[in-house]
Amino acid sequence: MADLAERIQQARRDAAAMQEQIKANKEKMHDTTLRAYSRDLPHVPKNDKMRIRRTLKGHLAKIYAMQWADKSTHIVSASQDGKLLVWDGMTTNKLAAIPLRSSWVMTCAYSPSGQFVACGGLDNICSVFNLRSRETIGRPCAELIGHVGFLACCKFLDDRHMLTSSGDMTSVLWDLEQRTKITEFTGHTGEVMSVSISPDKNTFVSGSSDATAKLWDLRIGAGSSSSSSSSSLATPGGGGGACVQTFVGHETDLNAVQYFPSGHAFGTGSDDSTCRLFDIRASREMMAYALDDVVCAVTSVAFSISGRYLFAGYDDHKCLVWDTIKGERMSSLQGHTNRVSCLGVSSDGMALCTGSWDSLLRIWA
Repeated sequence: MADLAERIQQARRDAAAMQEQIKANKEKMHDTTLRAYSRDLPHVPKNDKMRIRRTLKGHLAKIYAMQWADKSTHIVSASQDGKLLVWDGMTTNKLAAIPLRSSWVMTCAYSPSGQFVACGGLDNICSVFNLRSRETIGRPCAELIGHVGFLACCKFLDDRHMLTSSGDMTSVLWDLEQRTKITEFTGHTGEVMSVSISPDKNTFVSGSSDATAKLWDLRIGAGSSSSSSSSSLATPGGGGGACVQTFVGHETDLNAVQYFPSGHAFGTGSDDSTCRLFDIRASREMMAYALDDVVCAVTSVAFSISGRYLFAGYDDHKCLVWDTIKGERMSSLQGHTNRVSCLGVSSDGMALCTGSWDSLLRIWA
């Protein structure tokens, strides 16, 4: 037994030494910073032309989440008035009003096909609604039950698969037709507040109140090889998901994560008043977006379609626009009278929608 204990301790020392060597090798490769490398690049002209083009009125309480439909001007929004509303962002007309059994909703999502919307919150359940079934639109066509904490975020991969994250410190990939878990992703030590799926839908990144972001492979379950080249999702019952990388840098809770359009990086927003850009291939932070006069929490982040602009919603009622490459504040969008709780860029990149605790959605262009 003493020999076995010594071997275990030696293995731990070897692992720690290898980790330090990997860290040292990464530092050798870090020969510059994004801010220094972009110093001689021309500045983007200050963008002062964005204005409020539409205001969507209809919610009666705080708006907590919104998402644009793919290849459409439609928007879904969730509010603590107990309603899930579907809008036409161009005409401002309401296309559907779905009453919810629980008004304590925290997240919503629009499927890529535009047929389904989903939401969840303090009921610990992700409820999915079929917009094309007018007779039963007020009743969920699927309820995903399995989390033991609040539902913080939900995202459709397609009409058959859903990704959720929760206050129970896990993320789960679901089969919507079977209403069953495919893979459970564990590794965070705090509530998983946000997830973002990569453009190729093979990986996702999660942000947590443990102040870290983690990259996960949707194709790899417990016991699978990380070198697998299969593009299919893990099979049901595949066990736990594989954490590929962990990113540190924030000082406190992460509230939002969003993939960069290329899929090689992602942005984060935190209670520490900063947004940050992490590069997946370099496995490190590339830029921090912060100023001395920005002292409130970041609630949500989104990139322009080119990736040059980073939009961030803040507790002080503002949405700031940052130059992603140079780390400079480009403009401040002011129009809400309460916390900007959510935002998103349309799929064609032509408009930005912000949602607020003032019960309004505003569309900027």
